[in-house]
Amino acid sequence: MIELRELIMGAIEARSKWQEYLVALGPRIFVGVFLVVSGIGKLPGQTEFIDVLMGSFWTPLMAHLIGHCLPWAELVLGLVLLVGIFPRIAAALCIPLTIGFIVSNCAALARGVTEFSTCDYCLGRFEELFGALSPVQALIIDILLLLCAIIILLFHQGRFRDFRPRLVKKENAPGS
Repeated sequence: MIELRELIMGAIEARSKWQEYLVALGPRIFVGVFLVVSGIGKLPGQTEFIDVLMGSFWTPLMAHLIGHCLPWAELVLGLVLLVGIFPRIAAALCIPLTIGFIVSNCAALARGVTEFSTCDYCLGRFEELFGALSPVQALIIDILLLLCAIIILLFHQGRFRDFRPRLVKKENAPGS
């Protein structure tokens, strides 16, 4: 009777760990893919993104700084999330990034912008393929990215500074 109880408790524990892993995996893939696509779409050499930033409330110095650093930050954070290296740290870094996106879209909406003429803010070159987003659509996606980053931060299994990707098995672990 005790063995059956231990077996059932072990199955419940394994199931809950698997469910916890899946809860963080979906948002990690969503945020990672979105950041990689938007980062690649805005990589340096695309002056339209900087021109769009200069047309908004950013100063020319900040527009150039954001235009050159943001695509690389998005690309690196997206790849780190997809590979699973430091996922909680990457999610924590995604939070101020997405808050910046949300503030930018809210500022556009406050100015009365209902449609971006060229929304190189969001997906850059990929907007030709996927279509341009309105400020409201971009705001909804940014809020989803923020919520997903919070979910990853709260529910990802392992330590905060877990370096080992999920694809690599632990050494000396039972059952590996």
